[in-house]
Amino acid sequence: MSDFKNVQPLDNFDWEEFENGASSSVKKADLEKAYDETLNKIQEHEVVEGTVISADKKEVIVNIGYKSDGIIPASEFRYNPDLKVGDKVEVYVEDQEDKRGQLVLSHKKARLAKSWDKVNAALENEEVIQGYIKCRTKGGMIVDVFGIEAFLPGSQIDVHPIRDYDVFVGKTMEFKVVKINQEFRNVVVSHKALIEAELEAQRKEIIGKLEKGQILEGTVKNITSYGVFVDLGGVDGLIHITDLSWGRVSDPHEVVTLDQKINVVILDFDEEKKRIALGLKQLTPHPWDALDANLKVGDHVKGKVVVMADYGAFVEIQPGVEGLIHVSEMSWSQHLRSAQEFMKVGDEVEAVILTLDRDERKMSLGIKQLKEDPWETIEVKYPVGSKHTAKVRNFTNFGIFVELEEGVDGLIHISDLSWTKKVKHPSEFTSVGAEIDVVVLDIDKENRRLSLGHKQLEDNPWDTYETLYTPGSVHHGKITEMMDKGAVITLDEGGEGFATPKHLVKQDGTQAQQGEELDFMVIEFVKDTKRIILSHSRTFEEVKDDFKPARKHTAHKAEAPVINNVAAGTTLGDLDALAKLKEEMEKGNK
Repeated sequence: MSDFKNVQPLDNFDWEEFENGASSSVKKADLEKAYDETLNKIQEHEVVEGTVISADKKEVIVNIGYKSDGIIPASEFRYNPDLKVGDKVEVYVEDQEDKRGQLVLSHKKARLAKSWDKVNAALENEEVIQGYIKCRTKGGMIVDVFGIEAFLPGSQIDVHPIRDYDVFVGKTMEFKVVKINQEFRNVVVSHKALIEAELEAQRKEIIGKLEKGQILEGTVKNITSYGVFVDLGGVDGLIHITDLSWGRVSDPHEVVTLDQKINVVILDFDEEKKRIALGLKQLTPHPWDALDANLKVGDHVKGKVVVMADYGAFVEIQPGVEGLIHVSEMSWSQHLRSAQEFMKVGDEVEAVILTLDRDERKMSLGIKQLKEDPWETIEVKYPVGSKHTAKVRNFTNFGIFVELEEGVDGLIHISDLSWTKKVKHPSEFTSVGAEIDVVVLDIDKENRRLSLGHKQLEDNPWDTYETLYTPGSVHHGKITEMMDKGAVITLDEGGEGFATPKHLVKQDGTQAQQGEELDFMVIEFVKDTKRIILSHSRTFEEVKDDFKPARKHTAHKAEAPVINNVAAGTTLGDLDALAKLKEEMEKGNK
């Protein structure tokens, strides 16, 4: 309420007339004038200072010496939780009287009027100011500072990583202005900056007392994928993931939890870079030192696959003790394969110890040794002459590699694929992954290879061809391939022969073409090189007196031909020479 102790009586006021009930000669306007003169002179839209005369959770009543007090929402004072009656505050006069005759004041606008100057002064003088955290935002918090909305980055709230930002909303804290963008009027504040100076002094003191091998107690403050940060009482150290346990650790959460108190040993530290390397596993004996002294090469062990690579698998037989199963020790097969085809992380496996070096703390294991080596008794299961079904693995220009069972491979040479068909490349005969029947021709136990054949599953037709395709015999056949040097003819009985261009001339003088079916005379047969030389022309040329017609063969008649005066081994060259000799003799007689 207004203070009236300074109000003076009017000089011409008639008290006697007032007491007798007579109407005063003093005008009401004069009374109001005298009243108004006792009040502060205020102007709308100006900032004045007032006194808090009442404050609760909803509103704050401020007296500025005017005829009425102003009521301001308590939310405008959230930044100052210590506000009390009697405090001086700045207010902005919005309206001397509203519709209800109430003085309208704003503390927020008063703060804003001078806030930019205050913020700039705080940055320049490195002042500590108070702010009210209003809410969360992307990457940090929004803070009310002098009525300005400033940004508090998450990394600047505390020296420790923040796990729950929401606990700070609604709090009033001390801050330092660290950056101002004058163009966009953006303000960045930091709470962390206030405590870093103090922590720096503590950190120097702690680091100065550190020694390698020293054991300290700390608190787990942050867990990352690569390690654990431990608070040693003002300074942080890092336990790398490899120093958490003697065994393999895929996630540090498996070993420690946040806020857990643990003992650690100092492995190394750098005073300049303020880095401290800590160890946890070093506080316990190395598992290799506790390994059973009786364990030796050849023993069987069980363990769990902890790491997979293309070249093999690491198996943990006890925490911190691992052995490598190389992919070559996973199967007796000699084919290059990936270890992932045999096992995966987490598999429980049994293996045989192949090598054991306690000094180097290395061990190699094998699982194929749990099965018998098929080559130890190869002669029993795959004796020479035995027939089997194999799987085609791959081709080369000279043959086909096949697998009879895991670890047992063999080669079918291209010459052992067919008795009659000329195979230029194995892919013409079969395909990778297909099955093929084979017979064992030879065993190379030292090099772990079998020589196999496919054509040997059938009788050699050249034994029959030798009696069938005698020189001078005539057979029906089809031209299946044309080349510059001649043509390939497939005979009805199954044999395949060759005719040069001059022996492909037909009776009408034209040249025989691919696909034509004609009669052919055998003029040369060589079993060793599987060669049959044919001629169509000889089937219709005039037979000289010294020769009798050769017997024509069909696919249904296989009896040997009758050849007079021509030896069975006579070649094409021999026949030509005899013909020329006879012509010269006839000319001489004439």
